[in-house]
Amino acid sequence: MNDQQEVTTRSATEPQAETGGPDAPQQPEWTLVPDVDIYEDAEGIVVQADMPGVSRERLDIQVNKDSLTIEGEARIDMPEGMEAVSADIRSTHYRRSFVLSAELDTDKIDAKLGDGVLTLRIPKRAEARPRKIEVSTG
Repeated sequence: MNDQQEVTTRSATEPQAETGGPDAPQQPEWTLVPDVDIYEDAEGIVVQADMPGVSRERLDIQVNKDSLTIEGEARIDMPEGMEAVSADIRSTHYRRSFVLSAELDTDKIDAKLGDGVLTLRIPKRAEARPRKIEVSTG
């Protein structure tokens, strides 16, 4: 698995959901690369991505041939009738891409999101898993 993604800035001229329309002042939206931990065992790999503030509804996981892309948006919604006096974070966009090995079975990816951590379990194809050969006597 190879990491492909770098920190990028989207151009202020690109359409963005947070801009409020064409007449609203536009600022560049930063795309953050989430920190990940990757573990491998005989059955496959586990990818854990730190994505605090991202809800299941604002998470997008795509697999296209040998490419895995994780995108998410952390947005802090203000309660009705309240206005932020100061806010360090209003919206954060996460994106990270990986190239997957052909030995992985992308049709069987399992994804879980909890406590700001996305966990992907990507199993190896059956033919790529190690197997024990029994030896008979006589």
